[in-house]
Amino acid sequence: MSQPRYAIYLAPPPCTPLWTFGSRVLGHDAATGKDIAGFALAGIDAAAWRRITMRPRQYGFHATLKAPFRLAEGKGVDELQAALAAFAGERDAFDLGPLAVTAIADGEGHGFAALTQTLPSEALAELEIGTVSAFDVFRAPMTAADRAARRPERLSPRQRQALDRFGYPFIGPDYRFHMTLTGEVAAAHEIADSLADAMANEIGSARLLVDALVLFEQPDTGAPFRIIQRAALRGGD
Repeated sequence: MSQPRYAIYLAPPPCTPLWTFGSRVLGHDAATGKDIAGFALAGIDAAAWRRITMRPRQYGFHATLKAPFRLAEGKGVDELQAALAAFAGERDAFDLGPLAVTAIADGEGHGFAALTQTLPSEALAELEIGTVSAFDVFRAPMTAADRAARRPERLSPRQRQALDRFGYPFIGPDYRFHMTLTGEVAAAHEIADSLADAMANEIGSARLLVDALVLFEQPDTGAPFRIIQRAALRGGD
């Protein structure tokens, strides 16, 4: 068995309409650990949709703050959870505002659909860089395979510097809040439009109250991530 990985994410509370919608789109609920079958868009059958969402399904419905990491030598999950609860308890909950389904292009003719923020948020920017920095002490050094998986040849010098310092290239000025809904596809814009219609029909508009930092665990390589802690922010859940 490989060493577990952990990640600090943002995610709506389980059983809220947004959580239910995002989990159903991906086909897995990271709170219950159960797969959810049957979602599909017009022109795409359920089996094809499972293939489209295969990669993000493993991670669960979320927005990244601290990307997946293995624990550093001498660190344990109980210590991580205690530190997360203390860190969250010193920060205020805030409303991120409305979210929209958009296509995020990769510059090479492909992209993926995700929920993104529609308004800038200084509170989110401060929370993101604070979380990345504060919890790096818990992160084991990257392996060569970990670094290669991030395709450093495609990153800017600043992003490569962040990758080598924090194990993740998209932090600070390069951070973009997104809640991934598909893997890479050629028709990302069309799929994003269809998902926007599906979301409007199922739950109406979407917005996110950032009320907790959510610790996800991947117990073994290839296993889906699961929620093991919701650390409430002040005034949050």
